[in-house]
Amino acid sequence: MSLPAKVRIVEVGPRDGLQNEKCEVPTAVKLELIERLAGAGLRAVEATAFVSPKWIPQMADHTEVLERLRRRPGVSYPVLTPNLKGFEAARAAGATEVAIFGAASEAFSKKNINCSIAESLERFIPVVQAAKKSKIRVRGYISCVLGCPYEGEVKPEKVAEVAAALYDMGCYEVSLGDTIGVGTPARTQRMIEACAKRVPLGHLAGHYHDTYGQALANIYASLELGVATFDSSVAGLGGCPYAAGASGNVATEDVVYMLNGLGIETGADLDKLVDAGQWICSVLGREPSSKAARAIAAKRSRPQA
Repeated sequence: MSLPAKVRIVEVGPRDGLQNEKCEVPTAVKLELIERLAGAGLRAVEATAFVSPKWIPQMADHTEVLERLRRRPGVSYPVLTPNLKGFEAARAAGATEVAIFGAASEAFSKKNINCSIAESLERFIPVVQAAKKSKIRVRGYISCVLGCPYEGEVKPEKVAEVAAALYDMGCYEVSLGDTIGVGTPARTQRMIEACAKRVPLGHLAGHYHDTYGQALANIYASLELGVATFDSSVAGLGGCPYAAGASGNVATEDVVYMLNGLGIETGADLDKLVDAGQWICSVLGREPSSKAARAIAAKRSRPQA
């Protein structure tokens, strides 16, 4: 069985990782985090979300973040834009890539973006059309691809249906999100196989939360099928306000450590990622949830013989 020779990592820490922090994270800290992550060799760093401050106060400084960040050549800085108003604000701030986000569960869609799946897809059409005119790339996210906190199990065919709608609409890539982290490798592969019947495999990405400790196993299961793009969050920051008990995304350091061990190229510098994770966690007053980061930090602190 041959695994991909190269994997693209989409770092979601500055947005997905910070959006649920209870204390306000200063804009300067967000900018420093983005800079450190890009400096660690990551080629896609999700910068912020153009959403209403009423719903996600942490992202209220989205315009300032996007306008002030130092853009490195070859690095993309996607931002979330749930509707046309958000897209127009992102475009005015200099966005070159945006993301839209739907769900494979009706109940979750209504809780998360206050509309049905069909309504959400209709809402995205003008965003994608406007982006196309401005030559701005659009990525699609799907939440709850392996389970929903309100509906339970989600059928692979439903995920495939939403993925096909986003891809046909014009999304260059569709990220499949296990929002509450209930997936296992076999279920993950069944879901991907269903999606791959409707969307070319090279246009699918995995976004796995680690609630049950299955995220790395699910990434490996996805690699076995040829998926070569994965979302992750430095130090394992993040979670989901609509999914009780859902822990953060899989830690970028853990993903890179595993991929390094498999001989898969990522372009990421693991030591610099560990530094970035330790730095943001020191600012937030917590320990990194990345096991690889903790092990590397402990090894560094041991006195040399």
